[in-house]
Amino acid sequence: MKLLITGICGFVGGTLARALHEIEPSAEIVGIDNFIRPGSELNRIKLKRRGIKVHHADLRSASDIDALPRADYVIDAAANPSVLAGVDGQTSSRQLLEHNLGGTLNLLEYCKANQAGFTLLSTSRVYSIAPLAQLPVKTVNRAFEPDPARTLPPGLSIEGVGETFSVQPPLSLYGSSKLASELLALEYGATFGFPVWINRCGVLAGAGQFGRADQGIFAYWINAYLRRKPLKYIGFGGTGAQVRDALHPADLAPLLLKQIHRSSQSGIPQTVNLAGGRSQSISLAHLSDWCAERLGPHEIGIDCTPRPFDIPWMVLDSALARKTWGWQPERSLDDILDEILLHAQNHPDWLELSAP
Repeated sequence: MKLLITGICGFVGGTLARALHEIEPSAEIVGIDNFIRPGSELNRIKLKRRGIKVHHADLRSASDIDALPRADYVIDAAANPSVLAGVDGQTSSRQLLEHNLGGTLNLLEYCKANQAGFTLLSTSRVYSIAPLAQLPVKTVNRAFEPDPARTLPPGLSIEGVGETFSVQPPLSLYGSSKLASELLALEYGATFGFPVWINRCGVLAGAGQFGRADQGIFAYWINAYLRRKPLKYIGFGGTGAQVRDALHPADLAPLLLKQIHRSSQSGIPQTVNLAGGRSQSISLAHLSDWCAERLGPHEIGIDCTPRPFDIPWMVLDSALARKTWGWQPERSLDDILDEILLHAQNHPDWLELSAP
C-alpha cells in the first residue's frame, strides 16, 4: 500500500506520517510540500531519516500533482489553516482559495486518474459562525460552557458541536474553502467511483507545532508564556474564558488506517468529527494557570476589542466517530500540553523560527 500525504512537512502532515509509519511500517509513505512555512524544512530531515520520501510540489500547480507517482490513497493535510486568512491584511483571499479549494480540485483529479482513495482533513470551522457566536453560555470557574437552561442551537449539546450543526454561511473564507472542498470531494468520489472520507478536526496541538496564535493557540501560548512574551485575552470582556478542545494529530492515524482498509463505504457515514471533546477542553484563563504552575507568574494583558469570526466556546462532539469506528483520543490534554512545553524548553528560538 502506498500513501501520499500532502503538506507532509507541516506539523499535522509530519506528525501523521511518523504515526502511520510506526503503526503500519509495511506501508510506503511519500509526501509533498511546497515549503512556504518557516521551519518546515526541519521536518523534511526527520522524515528522510525514516525513509519517507518528500517531493517538492505545490498543490496549486496541476502539473506538479499530475507528475507525482501513483498512490493508493491520498491524505490531504495541506491547507492555509487560519480563520483570519484572506481578511487579515497579510494574506490574499484569492491565494487562500487557490490553495485550499483549487488544491483539493487538483488532488481529486489525481485520485480520478489513479483510482486512489481520498481522505480530507477538514475543520470545525465549517460550522456556522452566527449561532456559535450567539451561543447562550454561562461562566463556570473562568470558563464558558453552554447554558443548558436556555435553548441551544440544533446539533449542539453540552458535549459539543455535532455533524448535524448548521453549515450555513458565513463561516469565514477559510471555513467556506474547506466546506466547498468537502462537497467537491464527496461529489468526485460518487461520480468517479473512488472512496472519500471527510474528517472534521478540532484544534490540533502538540510538540513541533508552528507558533502562530491563529493556527496553533496552545503551542503559541505556551511558547510565548515561557519566553515572557506579551500575551492578551482578546474579546469577551478580556476574561480569557473562551474554550477550545485539543487533539494530538497522531491520534488520527489509527482511524485513518481503518478508513483506508475498509472495503466498502456503504451504510457508513463518510463525514465525522474528530476532536479532543469536552474532557480535553480548556479556557485560555485555565491555560494561563497551567503555565503559571510550571513556569511562574506572567502578566496577561486585556484587549476587549472583538475579532471577526471569534466564538466563545468550540468543542466538537466525536460521538459519531466513536460509534462508527470505536475511535477516541489516546493522549490526554495534560499529555499534549506537557509535550508542547518540553519542546518549547528544548527549542528556545521556536517562535522566531516558525513565525518570524
